[in-house]
Amino acid sequence: MAHHQSAKKRIRQDEKKKVQNKYFAKTMRNALRDIRAISEKEAAVAQLPKVVSMIDRLAKKNLIHKNKAANLKSKLASHVSKL
Repeated sequence: MAHHQSAKKRIRQDEKKKVQNKYFAKTMRNALRDIRAISEKEAAVAQLPKVVSMIDRLAKKNLIHKNKAANLKSKLASHVSKL
């Protein structure tokens, strides 16, 4: 176990960030699932900017890789355009 005050604080901070990161990643996955389940084009087009913004924010925070974010956005846009 950590002996230094700063090491103990870093452990607390890391745990807090881990919980937040898991929440944001799970929220994004749920949003992706929901937008893929939409069958009406108008609803999907309305939802697309929100999901793309969420993906961009996670890529900016390095929770997902920038190329993975680009691939997800591309596949979503393709899916919505085919509706």
